[in-house]
Amino acid sequence: MPHLIPLPRVLAQRLDWPAREAALKATPTPDRHAFIQVLERVQAALRSAFEAGCPVEDLVRGRAAVVDRLLVEAWSTLGLGAQPELGLAAVGGYGRGELHPGSDIDILILYRDGDLPAATEEALVDLLTFLWDIGLEVGHSVRSLEDCTREAERDITVATNLLEYRPLAGPDALFADLGAHIAPERMWNSRAFFAAKLEEQQARHIRFGETAYRLEPNLKESPGGLRDIQMIAWVTRRHFGSGDLEELVDHGFLTENECRDLMEGRDFLWRVRFALHLLAGRKEDRLLFDHQRRLAHLLGFCDADHNLAVEQFMQVYFRTVMGLERLNEMLLQHFREAILLEDDGDEVIPINRRFQARRGFLEITHPGVFRQYPPALLEAFLLLQQHPDLQGIRASTIREIRAQRHLIDDRFRNDLACRTLFMEILRQPRGVTHQLRRMNRYGVLAAYIPAFGLIVGRMQYDLFHVYTVDEHTLVVIRNLRRMADPEHADELPECSRIFRRIPKPELLYLAGLFHDIAKGRGGDHSELGAEEARAFCLHHGLPPFDANLVAWLVRSHLLLSLTAQRRDTSDPEVVMEFAARVGNLMRLNYLYLLTVADIRGTNPQLWNSWKNSLLESLYTATRRMLRRGLDNPPDQEEMVAEAQNQALGMLKERGLDKATVLAVWNDFDSDYFLRHSADEIAWHTRAILEADEEDLPVVQVRQETARGSTEIFLYTEDHPHLFALTATALTQLGLDIVDARIITTASGRTLDTFLVLEDSGQPITQDYRVQEIGRLLKERLKEPDRRPGAVRRNTPRRLKHFDVPTEVSFAPRPHHQRTVLAVTTADRPGLLSRIGIILTDCRVKVHNAKIATAGEQADDIFYITHLDDTPIQDPQDQARIAARLREALDPPGGEGA
Repeated sequence: MPHLIPLPRVLAQRLDWPAREAALKATPTPDRHAFIQVLERVQAALRSAFEAGCPVEDLVRGRAAVVDRLLVEAWSTLGLGAQPELGLAAVGGYGRGELHPGSDIDILILYRDGDLPAATEEALVDLLTFLWDIGLEVGHSVRSLEDCTREAERDITVATNLLEYRPLAGPDALFADLGAHIAPERMWNSRAFFAAKLEEQQARHIRFGETAYRLEPNLKESPGGLRDIQMIAWVTRRHFGSGDLEELVDHGFLTENECRDLMEGRDFLWRVRFALHLLAGRKEDRLLFDHQRRLAHLLGFCDADHNLAVEQFMQVYFRTVMGLERLNEMLLQHFREAILLEDDGDEVIPINRRFQARRGFLEITHPGVFRQYPPALLEAFLLLQQHPDLQGIRASTIREIRAQRHLIDDRFRNDLACRTLFMEILRQPRGVTHQLRRMNRYGVLAAYIPAFGLIVGRMQYDLFHVYTVDEHTLVVIRNLRRMADPEHADELPECSRIFRRIPKPELLYLAGLFHDIAKGRGGDHSELGAEEARAFCLHHGLPPFDANLVAWLVRSHLLLSLTAQRRDTSDPEVVMEFAARVGNLMRLNYLYLLTVADIRGTNPQLWNSWKNSLLESLYTATRRMLRRGLDNPPDQEEMVAEAQNQALGMLKERGLDKATVLAVWNDFDSDYFLRHSADEIAWHTRAILEADEEDLPVVQVRQETARGSTEIFLYTEDHPHLFALTATALTQLGLDIVDARIITTASGRTLDTFLVLEDSGQPITQDYRVQEIGRLLKERLKEPDRRPGAVRRNTPRRLKHFDVPTEVSFAPRPHHQRTVLAVTTADRPGLLSRIGIILTDCRVKVHNAKIATAGEQADDIFYITHLDDTPIQDPQDQARIAARLREALDPPGGEGA
């Protein structure tokens, strides 16, 4: 018997289905126009019903119901229904009766073994051609029973697809035989099927859980997505013979509340997917930035203070998939115990009065454990750390933890036993990250630290933060733990050495746990988080000194990164000011480790050797300053002499005498020796001495330096266009400039150092690129009067969806006779080149540049003067420069100047 999906009343009424059905049957051959008209009306009816708030299940089933009827009508009218051993079945998602507006329509054309008659093959071609002509994107397979058996035995994907077949037309006996051919006793029994699907899911989670999918998750494939729900349905069908998830309640695998949560989560994802297909006008399962804002408004979210509609929507999404992940984990554990571990015996190994081990998993000794002794809700995670042989928690105990989370109230948080257990979890030598993650998945962490609950699933709508705030927090703690692990000592050797010197690692973990806990509340999240961290530490019995250290780390967790990336750390005054804010070496060690873990945990793809060298350089300079004593700052003449002596030693090894070297250096001021390392000074000096006057400009490239980048050195006659010319040329070569230092000599020459990276964030590795850079720069710098042209490169898709208004500010730097220009704007290809051209047009000279990009936002710092090297102090001059920058970087009509 055919199994057609019933047509929901709401859709039948909107379509006036009797009239539509009559039109389909009005001609002896399929009327293409009538079918197209039905499909158009269906799409319109689905959209209006969706916007009217109709239950999404009715819409998904309704589209499948209409497609059923169209396929059966076409099948019958083309004479295929008269074939005695030929059948039509829906498979895959369509077989389940689930069709979103852009979903694939997968069908199986089934026949008895042997060859199809030529007339039948022609009729099938006519059918498929007709379906495509009317706009139905049908994915089809034509298989005999033998084909189905062979392919299903060989491929678990085919077996899964056939598992959900639903007959639409054809003899009952044919489909009964198909069911017998693919039955568990013939192939893929419960054990084999579950093991294969579990491996498949784990591989999918690894792939779609990567950072590339965090900002734009896949509704189907990402962890907690629709595929996870389908996974449960497939295993249920194979093991129990029915894919109805509600039957899991009867089998004790789900409670009624859990089943309701599962269905509500599925319906939310269905509603998002339905809306996404409507907006995209096609099948689309990725929550791309192109759609997120419109989706949020279509689904009823509105902007609020400190919380955009899109951020609210994405938080609901991430909380939903997290809840579905929890249910998926619990259900798969149930199946693992029922299917894979059923032959492993049932020996119980006591652990204490409350817990025992069974089949390698932790379980409570009786159902009332958590009610009788609530601290056991934390004790379970500590026991997993202390017994690494345990593989996890049994499904029944996971359920009890979820069911008894309400016991984690103020009384629970004030209980000394609970506070002691939590701190013990942080102090364990192993499993800290794993158990905090598990606590987060089960909702225990959010219950124990209510402030943490506010950041669960919270996504910041930008390109910089690729994780939700709670996930980022746990990644930061993972990064800190890797520094403690000797197995990962080669990953960040300096961090591993420093970690061994910190007295109390748990303070570092607490700082990581609280550093972003106040995100999304408005105000300074560092200040708000510091207050919460201090209160939490004191509440958990930490001495005031330790509590104040954790609070300071939370308050200052951005200090080191901002100083390193936005200020001139070659300036002793900058280092002195930073050292004064840090205060002592112990704080510096803790802050350095937290900063590295934080940056790597914000967007791992943005961490590179350049960022590492920036932070390490500032750390080293500050440590030296603190060891000297803040009341004994280094003398600049002393620092210049030290750099010169070191460089002179290197040059003498190359056969250069002191007098020759000093003759070159007499043209340089002290600023040059303060802003370059001895190694760089020696390299520059050799390049100048080896060049003839006719060789100008001198262009030298070192592929990888101690600064973690490729260094380009230019020596030529000074000219106002040089910065813009160089920036434009390097941008045209596809290089990212991360730092620029421009020194003008007493004789009117310029010593320019540009630090660059490839688009990948790595230094240059190919020799041909070095030659390419040298050739283009020499060519451009020989014509310095030629005004550089704007760089034209396509803006990446993701950058187009963010509006970052340009902000320009000026600050004096009196000691160095410079003005600091800060430009915050939307990142785009050729940005630095564009800014360089504008500054040149404004008759501004650039002496130093610090380039930092955070996702879609560029934060660039320039140290500038007038052409005569005097600072730009006149407010009218500053206003003129700012206006030119805003005009060029925020053109009318949006990005694209």
